[in-house]
Amino acid sequence: MNGLIMCAISIVLVFIIRGFLFIPLSIDGISMEKNLKQGDHVITEKMSEIHRFDIIVFHLDDGKTYVKRVIGLPGEEITYKKDQLYVNGKKRMESFLTENKKEHAPTSNYTNEFTTSTLLSTKKIPKNCYFVLGDNRRLSKDSRSFGVVHQNQVFGKVVMIYYPFDRMQIIK
Repeated sequence: MNGLIMCAISIVLVFIIRGFLFIPLSIDGISMEKNLKQGDHVITEKMSEIHRFDIIVFHLDDGKTYVKRVIGLPGEEITYKKDQLYVNGKKRMESFLTENKKEHAPTSNYTNEFTTSTLLSTKKIPKNCYFVLGDNRRLSKDSRSFGVVHQNQVFGKVVMIYYPFDRMQIIK
């Protein structure tokens, strides 16, 4: 009887952890290539705070689920000029784009020029919202087309690739 109770408790805990803390997801699409590839299986978590350059999973009103990288946080002004990210006028490095830039844009801009003012009709990202971009900048539907993502739309943050095994890694 004692073993049966322990088994039942374990099953309940697994469902709680899987359903509310760590959620598996399969990547569908190429907008995050080279960092996340079509068919990668990832773990997302809901508990930690979202920071710049985190990869998040969110749902939009169109019913689709998206996986993108957070570039801008609430209250910030984002500018891309000459393939360089500026946050509130300060240059920010995007080391996660190095391979993509080498392969896809060795002699031209990988990310088209824009400002939050021109895309969002407001200078700064609104409160409780994020500006997101795909790492595959030329083939990504992201905040440049659908605007900011409200924190209520965020499903979780990608923390690990667990399959395929040769790509297993913790996402920082």
